[in-house]
Amino acid sequence: MVSGGAAKGGESSGADLLALAQRVAAAIEAEAPATEAGRELSPEAFKILLEGGFYRMLLPRHVGGFELPPSRFIRVIERIARADGSSAWCLCQTSGCAMSAAHIPPEAAVEIFGSARAVLAWGAGPNGRAVEVPGGYEATGAWMFASGVRQANWLGGHLPVFSASGEPRLQPDGTPLVLTALFPAEAARITDVWHAMGLKGTGSDSYAVEVLFVPETRTFALEGAAHPSQPGLLYRFPITLVFAVGYASVAMGIARGMLDAFVDLARKKVPRNKKDLLRDSPVVQMQVARAEAIWRSIKMYLVHSLEQIESEAGSAGQTGLTAEQRMQIRLAATFCIHQSKEVADIAYRAAGSSAIFENGPFERRFRDLHAVTQQLQGRLSHYETVGQFLLGIATNPPNI
Repeated sequence: MVSGGAAKGGESSGADLLALAQRVAAAIEAEAPATEAGRELSPEAFKILLEGGFYRMLLPRHVGGFELPPSRFIRVIERIARADGSSAWCLCQTSGCAMSAAHIPPEAAVEIFGSARAVLAWGAGPNGRAVEVPGGYEATGAWMFASGVRQANWLGGHLPVFSASGEPRLQPDGTPLVLTALFPAEAARITDVWHAMGLKGTGSDSYAVEVLFVPETRTFALEGAAHPSQPGLLYRFPITLVFAVGYASVAMGIARGMLDAFVDLARKKVPRNKKDLLRDSPVVQMQVARAEAIWRSIKMYLVHSLEQIESEAGSAGQTGLTAEQRMQIRLAATFCIHQSKEVADIAYRAAGSSAIFENGPFERRFRDLHAVTQQLQGRLSHYETVGQFLLGIATNPPNI
């Protein structure tokens, strides 16, 4: 059960959360300068998201989560991202991590996520090692890029597994066995390293643990199937691909925020040495129309792809996604991220010198969106992976 009055998912369709996101967007945007200056979510921004139940979007219902399907999750993320990219990024990251509740025994999930204050974050890996000991593992490792780590009260670490005698544990295909271990944030040493060009407010710092005992019930394989007690549609989606569409929606929301800001600017700005409003320029009219077409297209592409896969996976009784479905998601997410940057670049260039000031609506969003494209989910090499699948070179590419 959830304590502390957190919003509960029950049978919610997610429409209430989207409506709430629209209502709190102005407050989140007002906090964006404080979030960026502090290099972590401002206390007020975090309070708004926590008390609104947004951190429970992808949690199972049995721990008070909404268990939203990805097509509805991304709508909420996109709306928050219009207000502030860093807030949406942290929310996306910790929401994806929260899907781990469906991969561990229900009693362990309640232990970690039963509190209304529960927030889990983790960073890139694997790194370090998990040594088998009675009842679990001794975890030693260090990880980077842990967005939202400053608000988290639980952390996770991806670790290759070794026997007590030091032998690496292997999977049936001969690759190393990697588990994700979950542990209290207070057990880790956090290092302040997040001094970045964009997404400054995500607080994506590094953290480490040394010889920390983690019960077996708090470990799981990131790419493995969900626990048998969690057959819901959401948990047929790999966590990595939910991250992919979530971050694509962050990019989409930032781009929407920039485009809206430009339209507002164009309606009232008279450029230097000109006598007409910016909106009266045929070039600007063409740019706005093109950017709008790109944005609407990528949103429809991403949402439709997810809705189609949700329908197929739900009606066919699948326990996981097919390779074709995974590649469809990967392609849509990658394309959405980079086309969002194109929309943002159009707005930035068209705004002229108005776009370069820190107190304006463009500069932070421009940096944030370009930072999104540099993250793993935005790698252009994903096109190569999908292309190899489409051409029959690789019939079952990994979830990356």
